Amino acid sequence: MTGTASASAPRRRGRGRPSRAEADSGPGARERILEAARAEFAQRGYDKTSVRGIAKAADVDAALVHHYFGTKDEVFEAAVEMTLEPVQLVPAVVGAGASLDGVGERMARYFIEVWENPATRAQLLALFRSALTHEAAAKVLRTFVLRRVLERVAADLDVPDPRFRAELAASHMVGIAVLRYVIKVEPLASTDPEEIIRMVAPTLQRYLTDPG
Repeated sequence: MTGTASASAPRRRGRGRPSRAEADSGPGARERILEAARAEFAQRGYDKTSVRGIAKAADVDAALVHHYFGTKDEVFEAAVEMTLEPVQLVPAVVGAGASLDGVGERMARYFIEVWENPATRAQLLALFRSALTHEAAAKVLRTFVLRRVLERVAADLDVPDPRFRAELAASHMVGIAVLRYVIKVEPLASTDPEEIIRMVAPTLQRYLTDPG
């Protein structure tokens, strides 16, 4: 009796290791999970978002989320990467072998254009709010920005303390983002984006290229 029951009982899979059928459950399963994660983090914030909730929104098993991304922190980092797109950001700012003349304007323009896009703005607002209210989210965002963005920008700067300079430039733009898009302080909130770029670009250029 015991042997029969044991033989007929389904085997449990290890956590995070879905079957081949689950792993191949429809085209673009990974992309569906990532889009669902972005939506969940945007709507619920980091603290109230769960791997199970992301899986439900993506219509997949929770084990598949673990299979592709691991922990919730890793899903959050992937969502940050999808929103900020460092693969495009760094070349847009520094460019492969490009002159650093005008790098301040390029950084300001890229940053402002990303925030001015309603689709990416919603995601960035969600990421900022999550980072401001939850230390785990702040740590993920901080690590991602330092490792994937600022260090890569700094690598192309032929000046003393390049990483510190890149951080100063980033802090300047983050401050603008908070005042303009999060708190909506006037007149900054309604100022033409081109005017902001014109005013900010020389300061960023000095941060990034002035030999001191």
